[in-house]
Amino acid sequence: MRRVVFNQKGGVGKSSITCNLAAISAARGKRTLVVDLDPQGNSTHYLLGKPAAELKDTVADLLEQTVAFSVFNRRPDEFVHASSFDNLYVLPSSPELDFLERKLEAKHKIYKLREFLKKLSDSFDEIYIDTAPALNFYTRSALIAAQRCLIPFDCDDFSRQALYNILHEIRELQEDHNEELVVEGIIANQFQPRASLPRQLVRELTEEGLPVLPVRLSSSVKMKESHQSRQPLIHMAPKHTLTRQYEDLYRVLHGESVELEPLAD
Repeated sequence: MRRVVFNQKGGVGKSSITCNLAAISAARGKRTLVVDLDPQGNSTHYLLGKPAAELKDTVADLLEQTVAFSVFNRRPDEFVHASSFDNLYVLPSSPELDFLERKLEAKHKIYKLREFLKKLSDSFDEIYIDTAPALNFYTRSALIAAQRCLIPFDCDDFSRQALYNILHEIRELQEDHNEELVVEGIIANQFQPRASLPRQLVRELTEEGLPVLPVRLSSSVKMKESHQSRQPLIHMAPKHTLTRQYEDLYRVLHGESVELEPLAD
């Protein structure tokens, strides 16, 4: 399964959600790959412990082969890095993605990522794609390459308006480029259960028929500690409430039964 985590709004937890769901997948024994398409490289640094700028053999190097006209192109799996966690691998980001974008657009390489990830699907049970907070060449490539899309939502009114725009853009891309893509769900992230506005927004979006997932991820300093230690929650704090919420989210996405608390009035 190829799953992309996308929102044009920054600060909604795309990288945290990508990496922590992938870490749970890997901890369950599935060979799992994280593809980091954000030039900032947060997922890369989180899982590999090094800034993207310090790494060789990145996703930028892989994509650059498509415009380099070389007969010695390397296979996609040669750019995959093993993390320190069992079964968890990363196709790392690079700051060079910013400089490469115009070349790829000019050469109409929007489908190349899908081609590469289909080849890697033979080696991995699950692939998670992290994206930049922008609808650019790379996020469009990711949406074309993916089968499922998760949309983090941080429960404020600006995010709500952005959400409608995102869903419209995804519908257009589905029609024109990827009929296989399904919006798997909207994830209420950094959720504050005692505050009335987040509860109201989640309830209203659900009543509108939008695919709001039943698991809500709490706001917690534990996530920042996880980033600092370069350890996903399943490894750093396996019994923490937020870790259990991520595990519940993973179960819901995979059709497993979960006991969930109802949204309070």
